Amino acid sequence: MKLVRHGPAGAEKPGLIDASGALRDLSGVVTDIGPATLGRDSMSRLARLDATTLPRVPPGTRLGACVGGVGNVIGIGLNYADHAAEAGLKPPGQPIVFNKHNGAISGPNDDVWLPPGAQKLDWEVELGIVIGERAFHVGEAEALDCVAGYCLVNDVSERAYQMEYEGQWVKGKSYPTHCPIGPWLVTPDELGDPQDVDLWLEVNGQRRQSGSTRTMIFGVKTIVSYLSRFMVLLPGDVIPTGTPPGVGMGHKPPLYLKAGDVMRLGGRGLGEQRQTVVASPAG
Repeated sequence: MKLVRHGPAGAEKPGLIDASGALRDLSGVVTDIGPATLGRDSMSRLARLDATTLPRVPPGTRLGACVGGVGNVIGIGLNYADHAAEAGLKPPGQPIVFNKHNGAISGPNDDVWLPPGAQKLDWEVELGIVIGERAFHVGEAEALDCVAGYCLVNDVSERAYQMEYEGQWVKGKSYPTHCPIGPWLVTPDELGDPQDVDLWLEVNGQRRQSGSTRTMIFGVKTIVSYLSRFMVLLPGDVIPTGTPPGVGMGHKPPLYLKAGDVMRLGGRGLGEQRQTVVASPAG
């Protein structure tokens, strides 16, 4: 099952993608794709629906972030050994954990804002975990039972804010529009093995990232179990799991985004995103 949210920003409605690829409206069934919808019982009810009986949504309708009401975006850093190497950093012995402000969340094809004066805006294609059940001190054997599904995430990062300013990475990760999510939330049964997902990203038509979750240092079940030791994971929480090599700061010389650049990214079973970089309205 592929669940989506469609419509104008701030007024998205729930939907799903049917077997033919058509977008169907779920407004008559649930109010949103969010914390109250993502539990096992609710997801099972949605899976039993006959999608052909649902209203069709016109092609070209905007897609919002595939999950609404997200409480926390909890990132995992340097989770691919080859990405750590390109960053000149030692692969971690435990997951590196950071936050992205939930105000950074945007739709999969919305514009990405270039902050005023920013010189080091970077891209990161990632597999995102969407939590469906409360997880607290869960073992790895039970961790995947807490997952509602997966989504594509572009962990857009301003590297100067992240690496050169004092304090935590959150400052370089949290600007509005710097967390495109979607186009859909794909359920575990449809995605299959989350440790066998190819990921890619292009900038202006040129391939910059190619990788696979097979080379993640810490896999999905390890990440969920590990985080649940330190915090309560709640339905609707999103966990970007790290990026493969090819980010802008890893090039020699580094390559960073500028206004007018176009990113396109995707992953097996996760769909595709497309964003144009534009000057921030705050500038």
